[in-house]
Amino acid sequence: MRKFFAPLLFAVTIQAGLAQQTQKPVLHGKNWMAITGKPLAATAGAMIFQKGGNAVDASCAMLAATCTMWDVLSWGGETQALIYNPKTRKVIGINALGVAPTGATAEFFKSKGMNYPPEYGPLAAVTPGTPGGLCLMLAEYGTMSLKEVLAPAMQLAEGYPIETQTANSIERTKERIKEWPYSKTVFLPHLGEPREAPEAGEIFKQPDLLQTLRKMIEAEQQALKKGKSRKEAIYAAQDRFYKGDIAQEFVRGCKEQGGLITLEDLARWKPVQEEPLKVNYKGIEVYKLSQWTQGPMMLQALNILENVDLKSMGFNSAKYMHTLYQVMNMTFADRDFYYGDPYLAPEEPIKGLLSKEYAKERLKSLNWEKNDAKVTPGDPYPFEGKTNPYQDYLRQWSHASLDKPSTGLTQEYLDQVWLGTTSVEAADKDGWVVSIVPSGGWIPSCIAGRTGIGMSQRMQSFVTDPKLNPFNVVEPGKRPRVTLTPTMALKDGKPYLSFGVQGGDTQDQNLLQFFLNVVEFGMNVQEATEAFNINTYQFYLSLGGEDRKPKPGNILLHESTPPYVRKELVQMGYKLSFDDRTSGPINAIYFDWKHGSFWGGSSNHGEDYGIGW
Repeated sequence: MRKFFAPLLFAVTIQAGLAQQTQKPVLHGKNWMAITGKPLAATAGAMIFQKGGNAVDASCAMLAATCTMWDVLSWGGETQALIYNPKTRKVIGINALGVAPTGATAEFFKSKGMNYPPEYGPLAAVTPGTPGGLCLMLAEYGTMSLKEVLAPAMQLAEGYPIETQTANSIERTKERIKEWPYSKTVFLPHLGEPREAPEAGEIFKQPDLLQTLRKMIEAEQQALKKGKSRKEAIYAAQDRFYKGDIAQEFVRGCKEQGGLITLEDLARWKPVQEEPLKVNYKGIEVYKLSQWTQGPMMLQALNILENVDLKSMGFNSAKYMHTLYQVMNMTFADRDFYYGDPYLAPEEPIKGLLSKEYAKERLKSLNWEKNDAKVTPGDPYPFEGKTNPYQDYLRQWSHASLDKPSTGLTQEYLDQVWLGTTSVEAADKDGWVVSIVPSGGWIPSCIAGRTGIGMSQRMQSFVTDPKLNPFNVVEPGKRPRVTLTPTMALKDGKPYLSFGVQGGDTQDQNLLQFFLNVVEFGMNVQEATEAFNINTYQFYLSLGGEDRKPKPGNILLHESTPPYVRKELVQMGYKLSFDDRTSGPINAIYFDWKHGSFWGGSSNHGEDYGIGW
């Protein structure tokens, strides 16, 4: 999990129209912008830009670098992306989420005494998505070869000085890592010593991963020698991963350790290009991936909040926090019950969920005086002209989740709420814009054989009980509903904002507030990334163990919250907790069309870093 450790240098009061001093400067660029979770990975993007690549080429290089650096993800995870194509002036969605393998049924996991698939190990793995997603983006929208784009990652795999955060994460989780022989070999070079993980600054080498990447490049180069096009050659590399000798070793290593993924599962899987969802908020078009992510909940929240005068409430006043908290709880409840894989039945009522009329109906139920501990999913079906087929489940959902809510914010629980990933933001002078929130295969990861590839843990986001969510019950070939949620906004038909964040169930909470900081309170992009957020825990955890029930009324505030605001919130029924960091690291790009430049923001909450030119 990402730890936020930057010192709090000063406290600030944010008012509409007033600039605040920030801990990190705004990034400015005229030609390109590259922002991601690690300085070395941002440098990889800069290297590609300097060689003439576009934003898609650079974002693929950053994605490859973050995977290689185990920036709370690995190559066996999943990639979720939005791309703005300046030639068509359209936003494209990239769905590179793996699917549940053969044998992964609700009955299988229940037979093992599990209400959810496990958090870690081979049985937590969906099929790898990131290699295919990277190849798709590069082939269709990039300009460079896979060999060129993977060059920085391959240099990292040869050996790079590992940073403190990742090295310490390995050391903290080494007992679990020792359960898997291939992971132990990669992560623990000092077995038997007091510290078995690498030390900060030690050259961390991954020869198996390097060999896997070389095999993909070999496939590409051989295809080019046979006269294949750049695009065809990149897909040849993808095929070697999913259908060739890489796939064979991946499956062998997975099955040896008790996993379910088969060669047929890998061969059948394909990344998907799709049309994203969008809503219009006060003239700004906001884009999210569809209901296989939690992204539409931010769109639902914006639909509700556009009917409220947020600015007059004042930034982070008790009334403002209360309003956000209640609206987010409503959209979380809808997420928890209605979101799932749109490519498999049953069909989610997404049209109703995103209708403006449904939003107004939800707003009517908002309690303006007290926290509503019994917020439940709404009924969007009438707003599609249909009858809800799951009324009985809805009634049982309410009883199961709210009559005996989970209590207490343990550290284990908070770790699951904030469980990290990374984000990648890139833009160039020709108009290409990319927002990626990849994840999966984070440390402690089970590595599949001699591939060097850490397997995903995303299967844990399924449910086995349809009463909790009839759209997200685990079955072979199905995608779990993920928390990962890149975002893009257009204004007057042109890119306005591109942004993403890490942090599990907190992601769309943080991104909603970031967006409102810019649009409603006039903050610049860096101010908005650093501004204090609130967080609700009144939802079902997407990641974790068996206890995932909502924690009604629990709210995270920044430690500088004034006493009078704290008092008002307590009177409204809230249970307060505090921290000096109240969001994951937010990365963002603002498009300054007046001056023809980019403004980059990379929050002060972690190791995220940006470079512009």
